[in-house]
This record gives sequence, C-alpha cells and structure tokens, in this order.
Amino acid sequence: MARIVMKFGGTSVGSIERIRNVAQRVKREADAGHEVAVVVSAMSGETDRLVQLTQDASPLHDAREYDVVVATGEQVTIGLVAITLQSMGVNARSWLGWQLPVRTSGAHGAARILDIDTTMLVQRLAQGQVAVIAGFQGLGPDNRVTTLGRGGSDTSAVAVAAALKAERCDIYTDVDGVYTTDPRIVAKARKIDRITYEEMLEMASLGAKVLQTRSVELAMKKGVRLQVLSSFEDRPGTLVVDEEEIVEQELVSG
Repeated sequence: MARIVMKFGGTSVGSIERIRNVAQRVKREADAGHEVAVVVSAMSGETDRLVQLTQDASPLHDAREYDVVVATGEQVTIGLVAITLQSMGVNARSWLGWQLPVRTSGAHGAARILDIDTTMLVQRLAQGQVAVIAGFQGLGPDNRVTTLGRGGSDTSAVAVAAALKAERCDIYTDVDGVYTTDPRIVAKARKIDRITYEEMLEMASLGAKVLQTRSVELAMKKGVRLQVLSSFEDRPGTLVVDEEEIVEQELVSG
C-alpha cells in the first residue's frame, strides 16, 4: 500500500462538522491500508485573529513572540483532528513542528524549512498510526518556534511528503481541482486533469490562488507529485506532476 500525505486548509477544518468530514476522508485512506500523514492549517479566520491579538498587545512586537502566538492555531486543529479520528476508531497522534522536529531557518514569521527528522514518524506510520502534523510552523536554530509565513501549511505538507518519500501529496481545498480560469467568474472554465509544475507556477504568478507558489517550487525541486482535490465533493482532482509523466501518460493512452 501507499504512503500518502493529506493536507487540509483552514476552510476544510473551519468547524467541528468540517473536521468530522476531514476525519472521514482520512479514515477511508487508513482503512484502505495506506500509511497516512495529515498536515493541517489553523481553522479559518483563526490566524487572522491571533495576528490581531499581537497587534493589539503591541504594534511593535518581538517577532519570536509573534511566532509563539500565531503558531497556536495549528496546535488547536491537530488536537481536534486527532481526537475526532480516535472517536472513529482510528489510531491517530498529533505532532507539533518542534516535536518531529521540522528544522527551519531563524527568519521568524518567514522561516524556510531546512530539514525534517522523520525517524519517529516512519516508525509510527509503520505501526498503522495516522500522524496529524501542524503545518506552518517549525523549530529555528535557537530552538524557538518559527512560522513559515502565509500559505506555509502547503509548503509544510510538500516538505513532509518529500521527507517521507510519499507517493503523493493530496492538497484538499474548497475547489475540486485546477481550472483554466476562475469557474466562479467564467462559466466555460475547464478543469485540468494533469498540469506540469511549470504551468502551475505560471498560473500562480498570474494570480491563481489554488496552490501557494513556494509549495509548487519545492514539489518541483523534490519531485513530489501533488493532487488538488475538494474537501467537500468526491470528484477526481488535478495532478501536478513532472512534464515527463504527462508525456508518458499521453503515449500510453494514445
């Protein structure tokens, strides 16, 4: 069976009801025999609330303490997701960035992931335990909590997938894939089944917000296969892969 990473954004985990929906999807993959690592964001609106609290406390604040505050959003989510999975009979455990650890640069508020120690993670996955990992955060050179900046949870998920040598990284959002243009604006927008990393980066540079640019760059560098799916509908998504894989698929399908 496969080793997969499933990433859920803030909208997908925005309420207990939606967290139950996420847990059902995770359970389905675990029941199929896959080794599953889940990466989650803070609940929708929570990071904004935490950022505002730091501003209210002091407009000129210490970046290290800012990270301590804003990183707590993901801590709440991983605990709730793990509890919900356990209530469904799934062996699950939550992991904060410092517990793995996810080693990052020291640029508080905009840190870069340098390395992820997967030793414990691999052991737990092999035992059939689902790992629920906090996105957006890590541990800096001074052993203090760091955050990766907006959209950092996508990057966390890709980095975890690369470190685990996962078969793919599934990014669950509020859309069911990548479209030629915004389907909410253009009625004739067409969903793309497969797209290259380069094409995805070009779309992102033109304003497409389906995937965070840094995460696509990292996926391309590490060769991580991405799949964009809807958290709310059971439909095939869009695969973001190397150009060679698309060419090979076209040759096979004729």
